[in-house]
Amino acid sequence: MNLPSLGCEAGLVSDTRAVVLVEGASDKSAVEALAERRGRNLVAEGISIVAMGGARSIGTYLGRFGPSGRDLRLAGLCDAGEEGDFRRGLERAGLGSDLTRGDLEALGFFVCVADLEDELIRALGTAAVERVIDAEGELGSFRTLQRQPAWRAGTTHDQLRRFMGAGSGRKIRYSALLVAALDLDRVPRPLDLLLAHLSGVAGPPSGTGRT
Repeated sequence: MNLPSLGCEAGLVSDTRAVVLVEGASDKSAVEALAERRGRNLVAEGISIVAMGGARSIGTYLGRFGPSGRDLRLAGLCDAGEEGDFRRGLERAGLGSDLTRGDLEALGFFVCVADLEDELIRALGTAAVERVIDAEGELGSFRTLQRQPAWRAGTTHDQLRRFMGAGSGRKIRYSALLVAALDLDRVPRPLDLLLAHLSGVAGPPSGTGRT
């Protein structure tokens, strides 16, 4: 894949020392929202969150920012279905071999089951998510989805996941809103561990530190 110069286009802040690779804009929005709630200023820490537009781009971004590129500190977040793409990308970048889930976490890469929306809905509970939707004036639209033949027999949890991904920009908007509604003692494990990991990654990288 040919990418343009990955400066501002990739969402890098000035003086970037660490890069967090996430699949899409909704993941980026959620990480930023949680950091803000916990009083973190990722920009000031030199941490850039890069939405790659899909897990299959991981190799390209690791090549640009990893040991063979700018040698920045790396972290990431992915869905369970894309864990294999992340694992293979990290192995090809020289960051390990036969990586397990535990190895990924040691490298700073965390896996959502099944995806971040699933994690957030489970952490909040469906009733709380419906209240968030109601506050946005979209509860009627959600009820309409629930009555559709394809979704009528589904669980509320599955209906909510479908609703989040159904509208233009809805997934991005609700990822931040659901994080805002969270009890900070109930943050989904992958998101919680990622932010904790970022507390220790903003220093100089272990390699040459090319920028």
